[in-house]
Amino acid sequence: MDTFHIEGPVRLEGTIDISGSKNASLPIMAAAILAPGTTILRGVPRLSDISVLKQLLERLGAKVDRDNGDWQIDTSRIDNPVGEYEILRKMRAGICILGPLVARCGRAEVSMPGGCAIGDRPVDIHLHGMRELGAKIYLENGNIVATAEGGLRGKRIFLGGPFGSTVLGTANVLMAATLAKGTTVIESAACEPEIEDLANCLNAMGAKISGIGSPRLTVEGVTSLRPVEHRVIEDRIEAGTFMVAAGITGGRLRLRNCRLEHLLAVVDRLERIGVTVEATEDGCVVTRTGRIKPADVTTQPYPGFPTDLQAQLMAMLALADGNSVITEKIFPDRFMHVAELNRMAANLRKEGPSVIVAGVQRLIAAPVMASDLRASAALVLAGIAARGKTIVNRVYHIDRGYERIEEKLNAAGAKILRKSE
Repeated sequence: MDTFHIEGPVRLEGTIDISGSKNASLPIMAAAILAPGTTILRGVPRLSDISVLKQLLERLGAKVDRDNGDWQIDTSRIDNPVGEYEILRKMRAGICILGPLVARCGRAEVSMPGGCAIGDRPVDIHLHGMRELGAKIYLENGNIVATAEGGLRGKRIFLGGPFGSTVLGTANVLMAATLAKGTTVIESAACEPEIEDLANCLNAMGAKISGIGSPRLTVEGVTSLRPVEHRVIEDRIEAGTFMVAAGITGGRLRLRNCRLEHLLAVVDRLERIGVTVEATEDGCVVTRTGRIKPADVTTQPYPGFPTDLQAQLMAMLALADGNSVITEKIFPDRFMHVAELNRMAANLRKEGPSVIVAGVQRLIAAPVMASDLRASAALVLAGIAARGKTIVNRVYHIDRGYERIEEKLNAAGAKILRKSE
C-alpha cells in the first residue's frame, strides 16, 4: 500500500495542467452502452476509478482500449448486463451503468455500490427515477435488479432529495430517458457542468435533450443512438484543489485548461480569504501574498461551493487569522478529515453539520490516515504547508481522482515522495 512522505513547508510556484474531469468521464463512458459501435473519448484522465469502469464495461461485453491517450469503447456487443459486486464495491459511480443497461437491454442486475466513506449516499432517487420510467425494480442478494421488457416510457419525474439534486441520479435517468418512448421531463435535475457535458455528448449521439444546464431537462425519446467522438471537460475539482494549494503555501500557480466559469463560488470564497485569481486565455494565475483571512463557507449543489472542495478549504482555513465556520449541506457526515488535521496541530471542532475552525499560526507534520478521496487531497495540502515530515497513509484514495498529483505538485516545488510499504 502506497504512502506519501511530504517535507514542508514549501512555497509552490510554477505551471500545472488540469486533467480531464473524472466526474464527467465516468457517466460518459457508461453512455457508450447506449450507442452500439465504437465511441472515442478524449481527455479522459488516468485514474484508478477510470480503470475500474473500464473493467466493468469489459465484463458487460464491451471492448475498451486506450490509444495515444484516447479511449475507444466498442459496445457492439453487450451480452452480460450484470454489474458485479467485486467491481462495484470499489466505486460508487459504477451505478451509472444501470440506466444505459435497462434502456438498451431491457434488464440490468447491478450490485449496490461502494466508494468513499463520506456518509450515507443512498441510491433510492436513482431507483425512483427508473421506476417512473416504467422499470420494475427489486433487490436480490445485495443486487438491484431492473427490468423493462416492453421498453421504457417517458414521464415527468421529480428527482430532488433531502440534500438537493443528485448528480449520478440525474445522469442515470437522463441516459435511460434518451431511448424511452415519448417525452421525459426531469425536474430538480442536477445542474453541474459534468451533467451538461454528458447531455451535450448524448445530443451528439442523436439524443434530443433541451434545458441543458438548468434544473429542468426535457428529453424527447429516440429509437437509437450512434457512437461519437467527444472530449470531456476539464476537472473543476482538481483545478480548485490546486487553487487552494497556491493559497495554503502563499505561492503562485498558473493553471492551464481551467474553466473559471465552473468555479465562481470557489473563486469568490478564495478572494474573500485573501487569494487572488486572475483569468488568462487558457486558465488562471492564483497567488497569495498576505495572511489568510477567516471565512464562513457552506457547501451547496452547483453553482454553490462544492462539497468536493470542503476538506481542502478547511486545511487552508486552519491557518487563518481568526475563526471560520464550514457547514456541510450535501454530506453532513463528511468530516473524517477533521481528526487527522487536528493531529497536525489544527484547531477544529465539529458541531453537528458544521466545523468551527480556529486558525493557528502553523501546522506541524504528523503521520495521518486518508479516509476518502478529497480528504486525501486535504492532507496532502496540509503536509505541504506543515513544518516537518508528514506521512499520508492509504493514498490509493487520491489515485481515484487525481492524475499524478505528486508529480504535478513536485514540479511546482513540493517535496512529495511516494513509497510502497
